Amino acid sequence: MSKRSPASLEVKLHVVRLCLEHKSNPNYEAKQRGLSSHTVREWIRKYKADGLDELKESRTWKTYSKEFKLAAVNEVLSGRFSVEEATNKHHISSRSVLIKWITKYTNEIELKPTHKGKGLSHMNKGRKTTFEERIEIAQYTIANELDYQKAIEKYGVSYQQVYAWVRKYQAGREEALQDNRGRKKPVEELEEHERLKLRIKELEARNEYLEMENDFAKKLAEIKRRNTR
Repeated sequence: MSKRSPASLEVKLHVVRLCLEHKSNPNYEAKQRGLSSHTVREWIRKYKADGLDELKESRTWKTYSKEFKLAAVNEVLSGRFSVEEATNKHHISSRSVLIKWITKYTNEIELKPTHKGKGLSHMNKGRKTTFEERIEIAQYTIANELDYQKAIEKYGVSYQQVYAWVRKYQAGREEALQDNRGRKKPVEELEEHERLKLRIKELEARNEYLEMENDFAKKLAEIKRRNTR
């Protein structure tokens, strides 16, 4: 299992500038760092929208009103803006967040406001996890474009836990995911079948995300066709 290169602010800025100056491209830079090309494109999008500050990773959860969500959703469904354009215009944390709102809206699920300290399951709770679980959860979150909520719901852990594990894993420090209490199981002690099992789960999570994106794109295209008739 390859290690992640640090995704510090300096690294993000370096990658973004290389791509914007056409000295490299998102696919190549993502492959070099064990990330998805969409993650690199998100860095570029955020930098172009709001500059350096937008590349800084925030520990706070963004809040959105119901009216705000509906406005962004309707702009995409009406065809006025693409998902990416609406994400940029409204300074939404990521396109996957907007996609989730649109999916709920088109499935007739009420869009509720996201308040500070709410909107995340198990916000202040956590649970004990094994070293392998922490690696798996970090991989799963990264494969799903840093969808912390999805990881929280799937694994029953807290936002603070997932955030810390992802940061450590992206920095290529799997050993930092060890629990300091009791005996540590060094990364080197992970047997080959354990590594392969984790890698398979990571790929399954990525495939699941890509299938969701593909289904969403088809559904959005169908909605736009109906609206133009």
